[in-house]
Amino acid sequence: MSKFDLYPAIDIRGGKCVRLLQGDYEKETVYGDSPAAMAERFREAGASWIHMVDLDGAKEKKRVNHEEIVHTARSLDVKVQAGGGIRTAEDVAFYLESGVDRVILGSVAVQHPDFAKEMLARYKEQIAVGLDARNGYVAVNGWLETSEVTAVELGRKMVDYGARTFIFTDISKDGMMEGPNVQAVADLAAQTGAEVIASGGVSSLSDVKELVKYREAGVTGAITGKAIYTGKLDLEEALREVNKL
Repeated sequence: MSKFDLYPAIDIRGGKCVRLLQGDYEKETVYGDSPAAMAERFREAGASWIHMVDLDGAKEKKRVNHEEIVHTARSLDVKVQAGGGIRTAEDVAFYLESGVDRVILGSVAVQHPDFAKEMLARYKEQIAVGLDARNGYVAVNGWLETSEVTAVELGRKMVDYGARTFIFTDISKDGMMEGPNVQAVADLAAQTGAEVIASGGVSSLSDVKELVKYREAGVTGAITGKAIYTGKLDLEEALREVNKL
C-alpha cells in the first residue's frame, strides 16, 4: 500500500498565519499571529508534515518570512516543506541546512528550468516542484501571472530533470471550499509517473478519501488550509481516517 500524507498548510504574510482567496492578496484572512504555534497545534493533532509558504516571498521574489519557517522546523518534532520566494541556490541551501525537510520550487522552475535541473540533481527528493495551474496553464509569481506552458508539459520536463514529487494546485479551487480537481491531479500523476500532492479546494473528509483512492496511481498527499481553520475539516479525525484507509 502506497503512503498518503495530509499536509496542514500555514501561509505566512507579515509574520502572521493567513489565507488568501484564490491567491488574491486583497482577500486575506488572518488566522493567527504565530505560525510556530499553529504548527504545534497541527503536530498535536497528529500531523507528521507541515506545509509552509512565505506569501510575501512569493510576491517579492525573495525570502521574507524565512525566520518563522526555520523556527518551526527547528523547534518542533515535525517535517516541514517550505515554498515561496525561493529563487537561488543560496535560498535552497539556507532552508535545507536550517532544518527544513523539503523545498518547493515554483515559479523559478518555469522561468529558469536549468536552475531547477541543477537543484534536483544536487538535492534529489528534498526538492518538490510546485505546479500551480489556471485552466491547465502554469501560473507564476504568486499566481499573479500565467505562463504559456501546461502543468503536464512542465511536469514531464521536470521528471526528465529528476523531479519525483509535484505539488499541484488548481488555483480556481484554492480557498473556495468546493473540493479539489481530482481528475487533474490524477492525470498529472499518470502522465508524469511522479508522486503528486494535491492542493487547492481540499475541504472535507470526503475530498481526502476521494484523493486517497488514487494513491496507487501516484497521488501521495493532500494539502489543506482554510478548511482546518474554519472547522470544516477536523484535522485529527482526517489523519485518523487516512491512516485507516
